[in-house]
Amino acid sequence: MQDFLEDGNKHRGFSSLAWDFIKDAIQVIVLALILTFVLRHYVVEAREIPSGSMLPTLEIGDRLLVDKIVFKFDEFERTDIVVFAPPPEAQIGDMKNDLIKRIIGLPGDTVEVRDGKVLINGESLEEPYIAQKPSYNIGPITIPEGAVFVMGDNRNNSFDSHSWGFLPIENIKGRAFWRFWPLNRTGLLAR
Repeated sequence: MQDFLEDGNKHRGFSSLAWDFIKDAIQVIVLALILTFVLRHYVVEAREIPSGSMLPTLEIGDRLLVDKIVFKFDEFERTDIVVFAPPPEAQIGDMKNDLIKRIIGLPGDTVEVRDGKVLINGESLEEPYIAQKPSYNIGPITIPEGAVFVMGDNRNNSFDSHSWGFLPIENIKGRAFWRFWPLNRTGLLAR
């Protein structure tokens, strides 16, 4: 009888250990899910490039990290690459997916595209990141407060501010800062 009771205690000990392990595993999983949710929605998010509008800087399939917190406490700079919700003018049919473009003009700037050059406040913008000069002319137009002017690096194949107008700053979700895929092109994205 004594052996039976001792075996029962051993079994209860194992079951207690298994239950403790299961509880710990559930806690770790729940904590990981909460941290993932908080990080993804408020701090940093991975994004995949779906189109060629940012060629040659970003290629289709590139994967980036987008800062969603620091940019809220910092000023945007010309040439920052940003992810944003498209304004109504940029939504075609059911296409309401976030877009990624480069900030070209800041509030108060006058933007003009003429003879293949982007002019900001009358000065030609140095653009080593584009492969082709724009084949269209716009402006001059002055960017209102609370908005920016964005363009894809693939100037002639990008649906951007030259087509639909100014981007409200409140639509910006984050600043792309790191390419992590493909591995042979990982690194910081130049501002």
